[in-house]
Amino acid sequence: MNVLQNQQARLVLASASQVRATLLRSAGLSFDVVPSTVDEDIVKTTLRRDNQDTTASDIAVVLAQTKATDVSRREPQALVIGADQVLFCDGRFYDKPRDMDDARNHLLSLKGKTHTLHTAVACAQDEAVLWYQDAQVSLTMRDFSNDFLGRYIAQNGSDLLTSVGAYKLEGTGAHLFEHIEGDFFTVLGLPLVPLFAFLRQKGAIVT
Repeated sequence: MNVLQNQQARLVLASASQVRATLLRSAGLSFDVVPSTVDEDIVKTTLRRDNQDTTASDIAVVLAQTKATDVSRREPQALVIGADQVLFCDGRFYDKPRDMDDARNHLLSLKGKTHTLHTAVACAQDEAVLWYQDAQVSLTMRDFSNDFLGRYIAQNGSDLLTSVGAYKLEGTGAHLFEHIEGDFFTVLGLPLVPLFAFLRQKGAIVT
């Protein structure tokens, strides 16, 4: 039995991310995983087409909210958690790499630069967004060698395709950076501290 959680409050994670699920489980929460079926590319394309001033934060927030409401439609009464990340550097938005060549190119383009990672989390219930939060982290990637890059890619393989920016900070991706300014949980894809504050407010976890 989970003593931190109100057993009458059902939580659902609208994400297939193993990292997000691990973060919640490690924090002592019980929940169901129901991945969203939202087409992220369509949402991003529409936002950028309709408003040229759309920011990385805007995109992350809309995607997190859309994922949460999408799953809440199928999971009535549950508190549904949706999240998304957008990386922005030198005027360019970065999505998850399409393939290993794309992952290599992403890392090379970020090498030696400081970029911003925008992570949004939203909670919805019965198709209504109850709360959302956007958090930002500034990350400076070191000027690593080609030898390191080759070894890093070989060691991580296709796992890099699941991460925006092709880095896995919870593992060997920590070797990529020389400076990080911001919350570690935000880098991993789920700002836990503000999320837990909301869940306490809703009575889903013990105050």
